[in-house]
Amino acid sequence: MSPENVSPPVLPVVWRPRKGRIVAYGFAGVIVLGALLLAILLPPPFTVPDKIAMVGLGVIVAGVLHLLGRCRVEADERGITVVNPLRVHRYEWSEVLGVSLIVNEPWAKIDFADGVTIGAMGLQGSEKNRTVRQVRELAALIRERGEAGETR
Repeated sequence: MSPENVSPPVLPVVWRPRKGRIVAYGFAGVIVLGALLLAILLPPPFTVPDKIAMVGLGVIVAGVLHLLGRCRVEADERGITVVNPLRVHRYEWSEVLGVSLIVNEPWAKIDFADGVTIGAMGLQGSEKNRTVRQVRELAALIRERGEAGETR
């Protein structure tokens, strides 16, 4: 199926990686649970502040994993929102030029009218066919709603 044959999805739509979320939130749960068990089972030389610090460290690591698990690309009537670990980017459709997914790249890249290219970690190349379909859907939306509409 060629990219031009893909019809745009119904808005609003959210694209997010499946495997990345499972790994991030799975490990976060295991780490918090492990920190809690370790805090409960620590022998007497360890004090209550030590045990609280152990649980706190587990929660901090889980928070970092949440930043990785929250990655996504959202499209609505007004434009797209790219949510990466530390930044959220919001663009109107008229600002979006195109989207590309290069073989062996970790995630798709979205080009904007101001010359900026942003990696969209919510469209992860590791999920191959699923991500190709998602990128084609986004490209179809850009062709339909964006001014430039050029995709690679």
